[in-house]
Amino acid sequence: MTSHEATPPPGASNGSPGAARITSRDVARAAGVSQAAVSLVLGDKWRGRVSETKAEAVRTAARELGYRPNLAARSLRMGRTRTALLVVPALTTEFFARVYTGAARIAADHGFGVVLYPSPEGIGPARDPFDSAAATLDGVIASSMAAGALTALRDAGLPLVMLDSDPDDTSATATVNLDIADGARQLATHLTALGHRRITHLAADIDSWTFALRGHAVTEALAAVPGTLLRRQPSALGVDAGLRAAHTALTAPGPRPTALLCDDDIIAAGACKAVRRLGLRVPEDISVTGFDDLALSVAVEPELTTVRLPAEEFGEAGMRALMTVLDGARPAPATLPVTLISRGSTAPPPAGAHNTARPGGQ
Repeated sequence: MTSHEATPPPGASNGSPGAARITSRDVARAAGVSQAAVSLVLGDKWRGRVSETKAEAVRTAARELGYRPNLAARSLRMGRTRTALLVVPALTTEFFARVYTGAARIAADHGFGVVLYPSPEGIGPARDPFDSAAATLDGVIASSMAAGALTALRDAGLPLVMLDSDPDDTSATATVNLDIADGARQLATHLTALGHRRITHLAADIDSWTFALRGHAVTEALAAVPGTLLRRQPSALGVDAGLRAAHTALTAPGPRPTALLCDDDIIAAGACKAVRRLGLRVPEDISVTGFDDLALSVAVEPELTTVRLPAEEFGEAGMRALMTVLDGARPAPATLPVTLISRGSTAPPPAGAHNTARPGGQ
């Protein structure tokens, strides 16, 4: 048998026989552009100098070839660490994981890394995770944090992009939001269009801008519909908490609500359990809605009517805003649309005298 020695591909590293070291020339060749264009795109200096089509071709080629620029050399030239921090209140749902996925994708296109930091205090004051964030990071993105939670990181003087946070917070360098208010209005309108007039809002018991906004939008939307009775029942974010809050709402004195409008899919899952434990049915007796469109929303039966939040696109928009800031520009505030997803957990309210009765004939 004749032995054939593998021919090292062009650009192969001498220290790693047979393993190709992808260069900017390889990326340029694959994208059909010049090396100068590759440098401009991957250095985020391309706007006004390279077309959007060519910029996307460069990013795609770099991803497919596995190209990574020499970050150490670039950092020395630019005085940057090429690292961004993403601060989230917790990792209790996949929403923040999807935000991270989107942010990391755009960061990689710009030769940046992303450090994910779930704040130990939830939406409360977030400590500086490093001895000095300013010496370790180029910028910070914070998602769904309370207005005063980032004092320690703001004091580091780093660019700060706030996601799902108060757009009037002037200490943020830039803001990117989801149209949360419109999502809440869509849910309220969906329920009233079905004929519901007794609606209880299972409101997340969390002092943050995003949940306050949902409550205000629901109140405003239902106030515009004559004969609507809105009640509000606070709930922590959890299935058991949602179950308890729904049980309280469904067994409290007065006419029983025909719909439970929940601030989160997790609360809604607990609400569905409470309905069944009281001998009622979803949606025949009680309609239930969620918010977020988590994987959980299609794991329950019936599947949840909810509001879909474009989490990955949200993370991408936040990272693009940070890259724009680091490029010396100030991005305009951005708001991403959300979508009502109608599923089996909502239906018209039941008709007849039994509709006002409490479980057990109360």
